[in-house]
Amino acid sequence: MLIAGLTGGLASGKSFVAAALRGLGCYVIEADELGHEVLSPGGSAYSRVVEEFGKGILREDAGIDRSRLAAIVFSDPVQLARLNRIVHPAVQALAQRRFAEIARGDPDGIGIYVAAILVETGGYREFPKLILVTCGREQQIARAMQRAGAKESDVLARLARQMPVEEKKAVADYVIDTGGTLEATLRQTKMVFEELRKLAQ
Repeated sequence: MLIAGLTGGLASGKSFVAAALRGLGCYVIEADELGHEVLSPGGSAYSRVVEEFGKGILREDAGIDRSRLAAIVFSDPVQLARLNRIVHPAVQALAQRRFAEIARGDPDGIGIYVAAILVETGGYREFPKLILVTCGREQQIARAMQRAGAKESDVLARLARQMPVEEKKAVADYVIDTGGTLEATLRQTKMVFEELRKLAQ
């Protein structure tokens, strides 16, 4: 089974491209969804995160309040790095298990692992191919502001913390620009899919 990484900055169109690849027959696994799993009570990262950040991050039902945890880590790069050191290995291990299960049923399939900071963490090196989704900064801001509860100051702060897109392009095998029409994005996505399909055979 061929597994490619898919990454991109805030509101760059990762989810749209991932959905298009799923529609073409790829098996898509989202790091964000696995992150929820490993942080849930009984999840592989739950105990260590509570130990590191204290019981103040817990809700009454003992689940981790992600907004409280976010308030601690997103304004402090040191704390964010601590959280990432716990969560990312747990998420990657779970993803590997999921892809292994899929591969048993479809050894010639194409897997897509979607993660926002694949390049920053070095996780992209684990995949034979990396797909980068991009668009212009103004488009990122406009798209992010359409999300429920979005604040411009938060959006700009998140963008300021992200790795410059040129650095990501330097390690990407394929770049899909979502700044044009939906049709143009779908056309680029189909071309990448066809390349991956050749490699998977």
